[in-house]
Amino acid sequence: MKDKKRAMGRGLGAILSAESKATVNSATDEGADKFVGNIVEVSLEDIYPNPTQPRTYFDEKALNELAQSIENLGVIQPITLRKDGEKFEIISGERRYRATKIAGLTTIPAYIRLVNDQELLEMALVENIQREDLDAIEIALTYHRLLEEIGLTQENLSQRIGKDRSTITNSIRLLRLNPDIQNAIRSGEISAGHGRAIISLESEEDQQVLFDLIIKEKLNVRQAEQAAAALKNPKSPAAKKAKVELSNNYKKAQKTIADILDVKVEIKSFGNGKKGKIVLDFKNEEELEYILSHIK
Repeated sequence: MKDKKRAMGRGLGAILSAESKATVNSATDEGADKFVGNIVEVSLEDIYPNPTQPRTYFDEKALNELAQSIENLGVIQPITLRKDGEKFEIISGERRYRATKIAGLTTIPAYIRLVNDQELLEMALVENIQREDLDAIEIALTYHRLLEEIGLTQENLSQRIGKDRSTITNSIRLLRLNPDIQNAIRSGEISAGHGRAIISLESEEDQQVLFDLIIKEKLNVRQAEQAAAALKNPKSPAAKKAKVELSNNYKKAQKTIADILDVKVEIKSFGNGKKGKIVLDFKNEEELEYILSHIK
């Protein structure tokens, strides 16, 4: 069954002779034209993954499903490889390469590119950005690598991937969040919109407070933005909108303290159940002395 369901490009497999594998390494070498632009069958034994591949996680269930498809229909879309001596390094398509091995095939159809290390990294990174299953942090990390390792400017990067500079800037800012918050974005516990609301706060303490509040109260992005505005300016109209209903435990504690001290008491929770403050109202020095006498 596997032998009958072959991948596309099988007829060009003979191109990869031992001689061509050894001698064709650049676009100027004799026979290079037979590689570039053609689909050829390459032995899986001659292929190795790109060690700087931006993608680091491959879902096992999805891989097995793809392997089943490949076993039945073959590899529909060729992978892209870089010629490296007698071997081939993956530029894009590592997921298809892994699934093909699981399916038990021995070759895979591929496009061959003759590129240097920097071009390889750039192609792998740009190809990675185009994936639909990327989380916001993985996208930000890829943007950062293109800027830092390839040396692109944000304007260059914007033109190459068709994204506004502001989109790239806002994405990269998420990398300033602490690892716990970044992991929450990666896992889908909160969205990138929540992350942007959190990063709008300057202090790490306020960022943590807002993150805890988002998780505990299940705030949507708009509510998170209002809460961020409240933390920046507690007296603003946004602060009133962002005010969260106290839990029953806090309400009971607030009433107990008010009954004991016989003054107005307000408990303000920061949302994580561990942080907050208690505000005691007093009208004059006598009332302050009265309060102090009960808490000494």
